[in-house]
This record gives sequence, structure tokens and C-alpha cells, in this order.
Amino acid sequence: MAISVMIQRTFGDKEKAVKLAPLIVKLRSLATIQPGYITGRTFRRLDCPGEYLVISTWSGLDDWNRWLQSEQRTALQKQVDDLLGEKTQYRVYESMVGGIIQQF
Repeated sequence: MAISVMIQRTFGDKEKAVKLAPLIVKLRSLATIQPGYITGRTFRRLDCPGEYLVISTWSGLDDWNRWLQSEQRTALQKQVDDLLGEKTQYRVYESMVGGIIQQF
């Protein structure tokens, strides 16, 4: 079953944003060619400047975890976290079929 991954980042410093942009673009570009990657979108929060949300969809949790743990991604992610001064948080969700809870 497909899963969605939510990644939230906040950065208000324009100098950090300039340094982060190429890293984020590279992460996104590399993700798109990973097995199991379906799609992704990036959002900018309108009522909270500097807050961004990435939502990516993967064929399954195993595909996401392979990408999450890959050396290529972890090296880039470390650079992002070092610039932000905090670890990036990930939230992984699965779709609910007709609102029915499949598992407790």
C-alpha cells in the first residue's frame, strides 16, 4: 500500500535559505529516481514565513526506508540538518480506505 511522508522544515534566515536551496533540490531530484517513488510536492506556509512542508508518496514503507537510510541521502540530509541546527523530522502515513481503521 502506498504511503505518504511529511517533512517539515523551518528557516527564516535568507542566508541559510540560499545555502539550503541547492541541497533540497538535490535531495528532491535524487528521490525522484528511487525505486518506489511516486510523486512529491513542496508547500510554503502562508501564515508562518519560512516554514515549508514536503509531501512525498512512495509505493511502500520499504521503498521509503531504503531511500531514508541510503548513504547518498544521509550525507545530504546531514548538511541540511547542520545548516538548520536541528534534525529533520519525518512523519509517515498510510491512506485509510473509506475511513476504516485497518489496524489498532
